Amino acid sequence: MDILEKGYIAAVEKAKNDVLNDIYLYFEQTDEKPSFQDYLKRTGSHFEQIWRLAWKSKTVQRMNRHEKLRFLEKRGLSADGLSKKGINKLIEQELEGYRTFDLQDWVIDYFKQSPHLWDKLYEDVKVKKQKAYFEANVLRKSMLDSLMQARMKLYISLRADVAKHLAFELDGIPKAKLHGAKTLVDLFYLEIERSPGEWILEDFELEAFIGRLTYEKIIPGIQNDLSDELKRQYELLSGDKISRHLIWQLIGTRIEELEWEFQEELEQEQVSELLEVAVTPFQYEAHYRLYHEQAERRERKRAEELAEQKRLEEEKNRQLEDIFGREYRTSIYQNTRYVLHIGETNTGKTYQALKRMKAAPTGIYLAPLRLLALEVYESLRNEGISCALKTGEEEKNIDDATHFSCTVEMFHEKDAYDVMVIDEAQMIADKDRGFSWYRAIQKARAKEVHIIGSHSAKKMLMNMLEGNDVELHEYSRQVPLKVEKKPFSFSNVKQGDALIVFSRAKVLQTASRLERDGHKVSIIYGSMPPETRAKQMKRFIDKESKVIVSTDAIGMGLNLPIRRVVFLENEKFDGTRRRMLTSQEVKQLAGRAGRKGLYNVGLVAFTSQIDVMTRLLEEDDQSISTFTIAPTQQVFDRFARYHSSLEHFFYLWGEFKNPHGTKKAPLTQERELYEHIRNTEIERRFSASDLYGFLHLPFSSNEPALVRQWMANMKAVMNNSDLPEPIVKRDTLDELELSYKSIGLHLLFLYRLDRRTEAYYWERIREEISARAHSKLRTDVKKYQKKCRSCGKQLPSEYPYNICQSCYDDRILSKYHYRRRDY
Repeated sequence: MDILEKGYIAAVEKAKNDVLNDIYLYFEQTDEKPSFQDYLKRTGSHFEQIWRLAWKSKTVQRMNRHEKLRFLEKRGLSADGLSKKGINKLIEQELEGYRTFDLQDWVIDYFKQSPHLWDKLYEDVKVKKQKAYFEANVLRKSMLDSLMQARMKLYISLRADVAKHLAFELDGIPKAKLHGAKTLVDLFYLEIERSPGEWILEDFELEAFIGRLTYEKIIPGIQNDLSDELKRQYELLSGDKISRHLIWQLIGTRIEELEWEFQEELEQEQVSELLEVAVTPFQYEAHYRLYHEQAERRERKRAEELAEQKRLEEEKNRQLEDIFGREYRTSIYQNTRYVLHIGETNTGKTYQALKRMKAAPTGIYLAPLRLLALEVYESLRNEGISCALKTGEEEKNIDDATHFSCTVEMFHEKDAYDVMVIDEAQMIADKDRGFSWYRAIQKARAKEVHIIGSHSAKKMLMNMLEGNDVELHEYSRQVPLKVEKKPFSFSNVKQGDALIVFSRAKVLQTASRLERDGHKVSIIYGSMPPETRAKQMKRFIDKESKVIVSTDAIGMGLNLPIRRVVFLENEKFDGTRRRMLTSQEVKQLAGRAGRKGLYNVGLVAFTSQIDVMTRLLEEDDQSISTFTIAPTQQVFDRFARYHSSLEHFFYLWGEFKNPHGTKKAPLTQERELYEHIRNTEIERRFSASDLYGFLHLPFSSNEPALVRQWMANMKAVMNNSDLPEPIVKRDTLDELELSYKSIGLHLLFLYRLDRRTEAYYWERIREEISARAHSKLRTDVKKYQKKCRSCGKQLPSEYPYNICQSCYDDRILSKYHYRRRDY
């Protein structure tokens, strides 16, 4: 028998079964029994389609490629070049009508010979529908009701089994090994050894207990709980009994959900309560009562804990308000007259304010930099005014001093003056130092307070002083700024140029290049000793040097005869990333060009992106929207009423919600230094206020040598012994600058400990170090060589990077191999 003959026989049987199934479905869709004629009218046109599908499925779909090709060949057809789909299409066309079967005649004859079959088939369908309805709407509901009614009993039983097993596992295990685990799930994350290699809870799986509960109690329980009437009805409908398999079919999903619920509840059970369950002989009523008693105890304990948490939170908020809140509310003295000097850089603002202070019987000048405080101090002394200096690491006291020149951090709110001058008030927005300006403005005790700032600070200052006697003076440049259209070239260096870069290394590299080209150069950068900086400035003022190379340290309050400011870089590293200069930074620096009385115009030049940098220079100032707040002595005095731990102080500072329009100082240095002495004898020997004062000392805490010195000094103060001598090395510029900083830190401690005689000695040593640094700069800068920061290899001065190509390639290769290892 060939494949087509076999296929025909199979297709006939399939077509017959498909028709009977179609009739079955037809009955399922009708509410009343239809006649055979009704069915023929509805389906007669589909018999041919049923046959074609059956014929196709039993022939084309079962023939392999070889059989198909042989069939086509016998029919005189070629399949060359045809795809599989094309061959199948050709086969279907050839088989169309090849063999037929009159399915409609067969159906008519089938029910004509056995008319009762039509009625029997309908009755079978009707019974099946009734059975399905009964299972879905009666039996399933009854099973779910039974399951829910038994839920608590099942859980109590399961809980007892788990508790018993847990007690067995923990028998003989010391509580210390449990690491304070409270809940069952806590235990599962612990690896607890009973003895070497024997781990408790290793095979303790809740799924096993729950699965056993399902097949031993849940399903059998439901089977038993069903009423005899339901069982009888189901048996009449289906001829079968209600089996466990049927129960799982109807409510297995809900049983699985219940298993998950049980597991989640058990995981959160308290270990102590389960152990209490384990020693209670099992009797449902007793365990049920115990379950609810434990729940009530938990609820009471939770309520007590929540009440305690609320009390502690309220107490914490009350403390925060008492310690910090009232400190940062406006408390400006109402008898004070405020004079605002607002304008751009180099417009005479500071000159006018100082002029008024010099004429007053008493006065104080608050500077942003030690160098500016020193400059004003010397200016007043030269004019015959009795002036004292105080900068934290340097004090020049005069017993009968009428005027003071200080850094802004040295402001003491209890002292009163006729005139106070607060310089560079836009610094109020600085994240680390801004609060010193805020405190000086808010707590100023003077008949007149002169506040100097940029346009960006005007709105905030006016808001802060609202309701007070305020006089506003606005200044504009009388010497205009002009941006050069061509990029700057070193071949075009001229007398009076100030070249701006943004790192000490770049300053020295640039100065060295200029010196080798025959130019006399002055140098300014942030870590330079202020006395050295003053001497470098004087050389430029006296025209001993032709140009000045500086970082942005030149941008604040330094009045120099600068003809042109040249930006050699348009980006700076801000401690986190390299970024484009802001508009305010460009203005602050560019504004130093064109000193009044010397030049009719101030020139500004860039090496690249001239259009972009010009737009930044010409942008309107953006108003300062927030200012920084920081802890004060008053804050620590109030903190001491409640706590003594500085660690707790940092916690409360983090919890304190700063007032609108302010931001909290991050206290980065203080926190980092605190980590060195946390929980040590040093911390225990000092009050929080005194300890914070030492943490807050203004020194370069990012230099390990100075941090080590700070630690050694703290130990000496704790033991009431002499301070270790600071670092004093004189060979290289780096050593001189580190020595200067080290002596400065030493002086900070000496002045804080009121050891003034020692302080005067070390001030003279520091002056010597500063003079030597100045001399080094003058003689050695030409020798300065740009070197690779990795291997120390000498680099060409025009080389654009701080690392040589070889070291850079090695670093890239190392990263590549590291990533390869990750895979």
